[in-house]
Amino acid sequence: MLILLPPSEGKSSPSAEARFNLGSLAFAEQLGAKRSELIAALERLGKSPEKKAVEALGISPGQAGEIARNAELQSAPVAPASEVYTGVLYDRLGFDTLSAKGRRRAGKHLLISSALWGFIAPGDRIPYYRFSMKAKLPGIGGLPAYWRTSLAEAMEGAGYDETEGLVLDMRSGAYSAAWKPKHASLVTVRGFTEVDGKRKAVSHMAKAVRGVVARAILSAEAMPKDLEGVAGILENDGMRVEPGDRNLDVIEAGQSTCV
Repeated sequence: MLILLPPSEGKSSPSAEARFNLGSLAFAEQLGAKRSELIAALERLGKSPEKKAVEALGISPGQAGEIARNAELQSAPVAPASEVYTGVLYDRLGFDTLSAKGRRRAGKHLLISSALWGFIAPGDRIPYYRFSMKAKLPGIGGLPAYWRTSLAEAMEGAGYDETEGLVLDMRSGAYSAAWKPKHASLVTVRGFTEVDGKRKAVSHMAKAVRGVVARAILSAEAMPKDLEGVAGILENDGMRVEPGDRNLDVIEAGQSTCV
């Protein structure tokens, strides 16, 4: 099975002396040309008028300092993606506290979706950057469409799109639009709170749930082979789950408003 995570808007800044090596990333042969094209576009954007660059990246004027950092990726320090990405999902997943077996499983069964890299492994060493799927660079256009064909070919070639495969999708909409398997079963993990019988999806809570789900699977005695196995692992961990054909819902009880 395959677990797909989103990136995080929040990122830590690597301080190691090691510098970025594009060829060291997963899918280097299949996705390297696309990555290089985006890096070159970001370097050009760094020489553009600030207003134009801010609009292209879809950031606020207060984040304009990110334009220059994006333009220097090739000389930037790096760290494992599992350390660079921060936020509630990655906090709950807790890569640094996984067992050795859990980390090995993550290297084999988990990929992180990215507007800049396509898909990367958690151990891939990347620099800090600011670039999301809502960006529209001159000459590049919409990023889901930009990545779609290359990702399909890369994932099929790597064996991630087999007929009997299960893809557990934790990504948000724009990242999910960049790749969907043609053959494997894609199941989206959703998080809800339930109060007085009424359910509500909460973005922050959903991210936390996805981190907890990913950690539970990577820490299980054996990796599940199907959705039933995933649900069993989560239930054994005390979660309330409802599996469906295309969704796996995790429901947490909220505080009742009744008095």
